[in-house]
Order: sequence, then structure tokens, then C-alpha cells
Amino acid sequence: MATVAVGQRVKRQDAPSKLTGIERYAGDLRVPGMLFARPVMSPHAHARICSVSKSAALAIPGVVAVLTAEDMPIQRDKQGNPVKTPIATGEALYAGHIVALVLAETDAAAQDGANAVEVEYEPLPAVTTIDQALDPNAPPARLTATGGTDEAGMHNADAAAADGGASEQLPPNVNKAIHFTRGDVDAGFAEADEIVDLTFTSLSVHQGYIEPQACLVDISPLGDLTVYSSTQAAFYCRTRVSETVGLPVHRVNVVPMPVGGGFGGKFVLIEPLVAAAAVTVRRPVLLQYTRMEDLLAGNPAVECRIQLKVGAKKDGSLTALQSYLVYDAGAGGMAPMEISAILMGGYYRVPNLDIRGHEVITNRVGGGAYRAPGAQQGTFAIESVMDELARRLGLDPLEFRIQNCVVEGDPRPNGAPWPRIGLKQTLEALREHPLWRDRAASKAAGRGIGIACGGWPGGIEPATAVCRLDQDGTFTLVLGSVDLTGTNTVFAQIAAEVLGMPVEKIRVTTGDTNAAPFAGGTGGSKITYTVGPAVKKAVEDARQQILAIASQHLEAAVEDLELVDGHVRVKGVPTSSVSLQQIAQMSMSFAGKYPPVYGRGETAITESSPGFAAHLAEVEVDKLTGETRVTRYVAAQDVGFAINPAFVEGQIHGGVAQGIGWALYEGITVNEDGQPLTATLMDYALPRAGMVPPIETILVEVPSEHGAYGSKGVGEPPAIPGPAAVANAIADATGVRVTSIPIKPEKVVRALGNGAVAGS
Repeated sequence: MATVAVGQRVKRQDAPSKLTGIERYAGDLRVPGMLFARPVMSPHAHARICSVSKSAALAIPGVVAVLTAEDMPIQRDKQGNPVKTPIATGEALYAGHIVALVLAETDAAAQDGANAVEVEYEPLPAVTTIDQALDPNAPPARLTATGGTDEAGMHNADAAAADGGASEQLPPNVNKAIHFTRGDVDAGFAEADEIVDLTFTSLSVHQGYIEPQACLVDISPLGDLTVYSSTQAAFYCRTRVSETVGLPVHRVNVVPMPVGGGFGGKFVLIEPLVAAAAVTVRRPVLLQYTRMEDLLAGNPAVECRIQLKVGAKKDGSLTALQSYLVYDAGAGGMAPMEISAILMGGYYRVPNLDIRGHEVITNRVGGGAYRAPGAQQGTFAIESVMDELARRLGLDPLEFRIQNCVVEGDPRPNGAPWPRIGLKQTLEALREHPLWRDRAASKAAGRGIGIACGGWPGGIEPATAVCRLDQDGTFTLVLGSVDLTGTNTVFAQIAAEVLGMPVEKIRVTTGDTNAAPFAGGTGGSKITYTVGPAVKKAVEDARQQILAIASQHLEAAVEDLELVDGHVRVKGVPTSSVSLQQIAQMSMSFAGKYPPVYGRGETAITESSPGFAAHLAEVEVDKLTGETRVTRYVAAQDVGFAINPAFVEGQIHGGVAQGIGWALYEGITVNEDGQPLTATLMDYALPRAGMVPPIETILVEVPSEHGAYGSKGVGEPPAIPGPAAVANAIADATGVRVTSIPIKPEKVVRALGNGAVAGS
């Protein structure tokens, strides 16, 4: 289609401020009377808090208060449990759990005060592993209940429920159960010619954002709160703060600040705690985690174990799939096992399946969302098994996937049919790529080629957008969504396309919750998909208002008018025209005869638009040391329609880098007592630039039915196939399979020594 702005490689509107370093983040803010907050963290994985001695800290000059949960107005739910905040309420549930908050006039004084607080603990038995949590005789990981969150649901509403599990008698530390069934798995395995049965593990992984958690809460003389936060979800943040401190939502205003990286880790974490502190002392409070505090008390992706058994006939048709998932939610966070189960059992047509899952509670930091929560782990399992099945059956692993992959109308494990999807098209896009076509040459050179696909169900959430025509003839869009990845520039492109004017004439701003129209949290690959149509409707509404004013001014019928390059003119009579600037001035001036142009658009899309990707990874493996290096990478992704191809490619590049991190380097570990072993970036290994190979992208466009111009969300899919693609490449290079990520060199050496399969 011929376009003016969409489909073009437009530069990001926020690039100048970020590239020049003048952007202000939440931690940069200062307001009169502000206090700095520093946390006092538990050194124990599990302990009863017997007493907190504040006197030494309060004696330090500049220290104003030492607050525990009992000192703050933290509300309780209907069951009498405290609303979820990252502060302990009588019991420390993990090493790094905040026990007290020290407030002071300077950050240095606050830190000195935190060091001076004396806490008496009664150590309790700690549950630190999945096996311990599953043991019905294990000690309880927590003595008191904590409130939960629904961040998995915010990411993807379609995958938030599962059948079964309600009547199951669960061990004390098992928090939740799921069960999906279809057909007869025993009969399915009986007719299989080949069965692969493996167990996969994945460590907890930090989101790896640059800016630590940060929040400033200001309080008015009347007690109203203004929350300046590095949050991905302003309206959700407002709700959580309101619930915590017991204020009506209209008395809480959230100002979303620029986010220095989120990847699902910055929906809401410290904001309710900072708000409670500000209400207690009636002064503004700023808390910004240090890097160590962020690694200790953030909300990372959680650890999991997946047992997966899949059967197939000699002709490559799948017969049965059986799986048991266990996700470690830590001390009470998000463990997205439903999403994992639905994806793992939903990529391929399997007539018989049985998927069970348990979410367990341990004395580890609570989990949160990570770009595509639950998808990496489940995909690592199913794509490794599919690769192993193809190898044992002597089938081409790409053609094997194409033969079995789902298409529109095929059922997911929960029975819901897949809508229009591009999984098959992404696999076909790799079929003739030189890296795959000439993989024998890579093999001869001692390298291995791995293929994997992965997808994301897609999120949905209502959204509204408003826009106005300004006196200089430009447009201002006001949105409630947080711009993490350049979406405001994408929305400017949509507006420019509707109006037929340069993108530079469109200004997009993210408003606070007092003034902005509603939008959901930025996550789950849903912002462009849900807010984009609202933007398009709002600008179309404004366009009709402009044409109506021009019709009166030019004395011409609306259908005889066209909007071209900032002017409304009579078709075929270019001299008969009026500029947008003139229209704005006539509608926004004293004694103006026309109403101001103010467009409004809203959406409530009820059908998600899943996104899929297929990746090729080439690796070199030193068989002596086990060191693995990714040398080439190709990523094909169905993007619906690329409104800004450069942004889409950037999303893919970032997702691939994160996938390589999952595959080879990253993992949060604790010892048997629950003490963290990866609390600094000296110990937690993030991939460096030199560890990421050149990445080739292939944009596949299978337009969605509801996204603006056919667009889909693109953020989640590129982060999903990476661990499996790298693992499959290692298997291709070495002949052995590692079933535990990250695939550290010692695991490769162990697998080579065993000659077959190696786990953790």
C-alpha cells in the first residue's frame, strides 16, 4: 500500500534527550523537603523478626525516621493479610527482604542510619529448592500469607486461567496447580515409533535493565500523593498505591518518568512502600535501589523445572505430549506457568496431551515478569525435544516443525483456537536462507546450526487516546501509555499517516494519571496493538472535525475536500484552500466561530494477535573447555505490519541478545541456606557486546485483523526462541544435549563426558 508515514524508518522522537544525556529519570528528581530512603535488608533467607532497635540510627545527624511495616499505614486485604509491599511484616522471607526503611536528609545519612539499625532475628528453616518445596514434610516457607499480583494476566489475559487443580490436595509450600488435558496420552504414546522424555531446568534471571528501581513520592498539605516512578504501568501503579495506603485513586497521581529499561521488571515494586513512608512522615520520599539491592530484592524471572515427554511416528506426525512443570514463585511473586504450559503444548498439533503444573513457594526473592514471562522456559523444553525427535527419526528439523506447526483454527491446550498467526510463515522464511541451506559447510568447519521457533499469545487491554490541533498547525497526542521502545514515535507515524502530514508535525506526550486517557501497562506486546487503533480513531475524529470546519469556511461539501501537506483544499482547485494553522487560530482565539479540534478514540479489542518468530543460531564449541561462542544469528518474525521497520529490527536485536544471555550466561543462584551468590555484576554474568554476533532480521508480515494498519506486538517474540536455538546448535556441533540453562562450559564438558544428555 502507498503510505505517507507508516512503514517508514523514522527517527525516535526521544532520541536527542537520551543521547545527549539531558533526560531526567526518577532518581534525578529533587523536591523541597525531600527525604532519602535506604533499606535495611534481612541477612537471613527465613527468620522471625523479634525486634528492631532504632536508637543508634536515630542518633545519627540527618536521620529523621526509621520505619517498619508496623509504623506505616499499610492496608490489609479481606483475609487480614497486608497488601503486597516489599517490606517484611514480622517475618523475613528471603535474604534481601526489606525489614526497615531509614529516612534522612541526605542519602549518605540514610545509608549510615541503615547500617546502624540493629535487628534481632530468630532464624527459621529455609526452603530454597523446588524439591524441598514439593516435599509435604518440608517446613513452611512462610508463616504468614502475602498478597499476590496478576502481572501474568496483565501481560496476557488469554493465558491467565487453567482447568483443574482446584480439588487437588497440595503440599504446604505448593501455592497453585494447573492441569490441561486432551485425548488419551497413553494411547498416543502406544502408537509412537519414537519417544523423547527429558527434564529441563532454568535458573532465575534478572531483567538486566540499566536504571535501578526508583520512585519519588510527594505529598500535598491535604495528604494527596504524587508518585514519580520508573514504571511501565502508570494506572496499575496508581491502583496499587491506592490499595496500600488506603487513599481513593483520585487522590493518587502517578507521573510516569522515562524508564531506563524495564523488560517486565518495572510494573510496580517499590512504589507502594515509598508512598506509605511519605504518608507516615508527611514529607516527600525518594528511594532508588543500588545495583546490589536491585539484584537482591528485584522481581526477576523465576526458576523452573519442566519434565517433557513427546511421541511421534516415523512419518513425523506427533502422537502425544505429556509434561509436568514446577515454577518457583519465590516468597510470593509471579510464576507464569500457565503461559508456559499453553505455549509449550500449543506450538504443534498434538492429538493427545496432558500438562500438569505446580507453583511453589520458597525462601527466594519473589518473581516478576520478564519479557515474555514463562515463554522462554517452555519453549526451551519443547523446541529441544522437537529437535531431538527429528534427529532420532532422521528428519529435517525445519521440515519436521513445518509439518506439525499450528495454523489458524488449531486448538491450544486450554481449548481456545489460535487466531490468524504467522508461525508457519516464519519457519518457511528460514528454509532458503544460506545459513540453513549451507549448514553442511558449517558442520564441516566444526560449527553447529540450531533452529527454534517461539511465540507469544499477545496481550489485550482497553485504551483511549486524545489529540488536539494546536495554533501553529501541529498536532499533540496525549496518551496514558508509557513509551519504553519508541512507541510514541510509532503513534506519531500513525497520526501523520491519517492526516497526510510530516511526522515532525506530530508531538506525542505521555500524561500523568490525573490528565491522561487510560491505557494499560506497557508489556505483553500489546501497546502498539491496543493503543495504536485508539490513536488512529482519535486522529480520524480530529480529521473529520477539520474537514467540517473547512467545509464551512470554503463553502464546499466535505466530500469535495482533501487534506494535503497541512492544508485543506477543494479537490481540483488547489487555490481554494485553508491551512491547518488558520483553522486552529479560528477555533482557538477570542470570539472564534468554530469549536477547537479535539479528537478522541477508544478501543476494547477482545481478540489477541499472537506473534511468532523462528531463529537460526550458529555456534562454535571448544570441546576441550566447553566454551561456546555464537558466531551468526538469523531471526525471522511475523510482525503483522512494520509501522517502523527500524524499531522492529531494534526490538529483534535486543530480544536476540537477551535470549543469548538466557542460553549461555545468566542465572541467579543461592547456596543451600538461601544466601545469594550473584548479588553483584561481578557474579551475575550479563552478555557483553562482543558476545553478541551479527544479527540478520527477516520481517514477515501476516497482517492482524485489529491492529492499526495490520500491526502486531513485536516486543516479546524475539526473546523467546534464543535459548533453544543456541542449545540445538550446541547439540548439532557436539552430538550431545544440555538440558539446563544457562549452558555453562562445565555443563558442555560434562555432557561430552557422558556422551549423551546432561542436565544441571
